[in-house]
Amino acid sequence: MRPLLISITFVFLIFAPAAQAKDKSAVPAPTQAEEIKPPQDYLDFLRKLKKEMVKRGISQATIDKVYAKNYYHPEPEVVKLDRKQAEFVMRSTDYLNRIVTAKRVHNARAKYKDLHPLLADLEEKYGVAPEYIIAFWGIETNFVETFGGFEVIDALTALAYDKRRRQFFTEELYHALKIIDTYHFEPEQMQGSWAGAMGHFQFMPSTLNAYGVDYDNDGRIDIWHSFKDAAASAANYLSAIGWRRGEPWGAEVTVPWDFDYSLSGRHTTKTIAEWKELGVKAKNGHELAFADDLKAALIMPEGRRGHIYLILPNFYRIMEWNRSENYALAVSTLADYIKNNHKYHAFSNDTHTHIKTKDIEKIQAFINKLELGKVKEDGQLGSTTKEAVKVLQKKAGLPADGYPDNRLLQKIDAYNPEAGFVIPVPPYKPEYKGKIIEKK
Repeated sequence: MRPLLISITFVFLIFAPAAQAKDKSAVPAPTQAEEIKPPQDYLDFLRKLKKEMVKRGISQATIDKVYAKNYYHPEPEVVKLDRKQAEFVMRSTDYLNRIVTAKRVHNARAKYKDLHPLLADLEEKYGVAPEYIIAFWGIETNFVETFGGFEVIDALTALAYDKRRRQFFTEELYHALKIIDTYHFEPEQMQGSWAGAMGHFQFMPSTLNAYGVDYDNDGRIDIWHSFKDAAASAANYLSAIGWRRGEPWGAEVTVPWDFDYSLSGRHTTKTIAEWKELGVKAKNGHELAFADDLKAALIMPEGRRGHIYLILPNFYRIMEWNRSENYALAVSTLADYIKNNHKYHAFSNDTHTHIKTKDIEKIQAFINKLELGKVKEDGQLGSTTKEAVKVLQKKAGLPADGYPDNRLLQKIDAYNPEAGFVIPVPPYKPEYKGKIIEKK
């Protein structure tokens, strides 16, 4: 089961929950929706859907109550968001600077202090350090600034009707109806994101049903109005998927100039002792502070020119919440700020790492053409594409860090099917837009 928002990773990078506005205009008002007559295809879909839900155990009373309202929209906003693709691949530094801000760090520290008794109790019960609970909360809903602005039943019904990911969203719709059936929420109370993520921590309905906790013992798991229920549910979920008590997520590190970049990637793990032997050090140049027998991996979200991180098992648990390295880095970075009380500093940028979605599509098509891997030509720089890019970089005589750049694109443009990558490519020089000053 994929319990949280892990199948919409790259759309999430553009529409992060914490950055969503309190604008409900994207959801047509009930009177508007009721004036629109659904087509026969939608009516057939809805009839079949209701029958299926009753067969799976949802009461007829709940079905009748929920679908007394017309949820049909000719051009649903949620479907547009599900299919939206950015012109540029959002870089890790851009994402982190947008999500982990000085204001959010300040607010997170205040919440951590105010809620410490509750958080300490949750840590004792579930083993999850308080700073991570606050970090998830801050990134998901900006400390409940917004739950997303969509009615969950409305959004999931539209997405289930859309054929692109019908099975996934139909399953989530079933779980949302089950919540109403069990706890008797009004459909309008179930506010969430465009994809159905709900409450303080943006749980998908299936996650709430599997891991929800009634911490305040009022007979109802309410992740909208009871922060105690929401936080306990988050801690329970992390504990259930294997959170390791007392362990950090990892740290930013440096590597030597002659490092073998092909060793990077979440799926290549070594002990801390082995990474030390390869010259990996803490960012400050000191020896790594982790136990030598711990297993860790090295990731380079923007390749060898960007920030480099050594990640431990808890980082993978964060990625089960959302399958995005950038998201996991944001949670980890914010948690560190909460815990260590260091002064906030924005991440530095490197112009070499700015690439377009269409360039990723071009590289993916080239990889498939040369049969160097089998990747989706979707413009998304996921782990499968990164591993295939490493193979391509090795073949092209470039450092195999898995992050495409302009030199790789130049190599592809100069590729000769008969001779291969034999034509040398000059070093890439970023376009200079300032005034040229001639030396005298």
